[in-house]
Amino acid sequence: MSEFKGKTLVLSGGTRGIGRAIITKFAQNGANIAFTYNSNEDEAKAIAAEFEQTYKIKARYYKLDILEPETYKGVFEAIDADFETVDFFISNAIISGRPVVGGFAPFMRLKPKGLNNIYTATVLAFVIGAQEAAKRMEKSGGGAIVAISSTGNLVHTENYAGHGTSKAALEIMVKYAAFELASKNIRVNALSGGPIDTDALRKFPNYEEMKAATIARTPLGRMGQAGDLAGGALFLCSKDSYWINAQTIIVDGGSSFT
Repeated sequence: MSEFKGKTLVLSGGTRGIGRAIITKFAQNGANIAFTYNSNEDEAKAIAAEFEQTYKIKARYYKLDILEPETYKGVFEAIDADFETVDFFISNAIISGRPVVGGFAPFMRLKPKGLNNIYTATVLAFVIGAQEAAKRMEKSGGGAIVAISSTGNLVHTENYAGHGTSKAALEIMVKYAAFELASKNIRVNALSGGPIDTDALRKFPNYEEMKAATIARTPLGRMGQAGDLAGGALFLCSKDSYWINAQTIIVDGGSSFT
């Protein structure tokens, strides 16, 4: 029997890309799923129904605006009504489009509003979400928290200064959270992916150029896929990773070394 059976994963941004791959991996291993969506409730509803039918687990969806991190509190209150425990929390949701104007740009075109939005969605949303999750985990004896990061803070990526610096801050925040929550038997780690071929990445204006450059510098010879991170997320929440804490695990096919 899987160690995840009957446990509950809370994940932000679960309708597509990396988030969708992660909740699929956990559901396949018997975990109940509580995931958030931004705007498409019909899509979230369909995913929950599909998961319950296919994997015979409980799946619920909740609207969350990660540019308003305090709304996490209401989301977790709703989760309390649907699930007995919160065992795992994965902070995954990102922003794109108009909110990142002035944040996704060359250095000389960076603007405070866009940079602040990226930091809010990346770091502040993680802080509030992890705080709320930790309160529930402490009551049930512990748990695991994972923040999805990016190698854009290690390897130059065009127009990525706003995201890269926020991901760097996120990884330091993970270390502080891990230190302070360890006494509650709650582990906190970051999972850092190289460029992952998702809908969000395809919106980049230089997507084709970035894809070709990533493949060229990756020893394994391809772009990362969302499922490549899902296995790492499952591992970091498993008993096999118990002695891993306050770390950033890089999943990039070796591209950050080249």
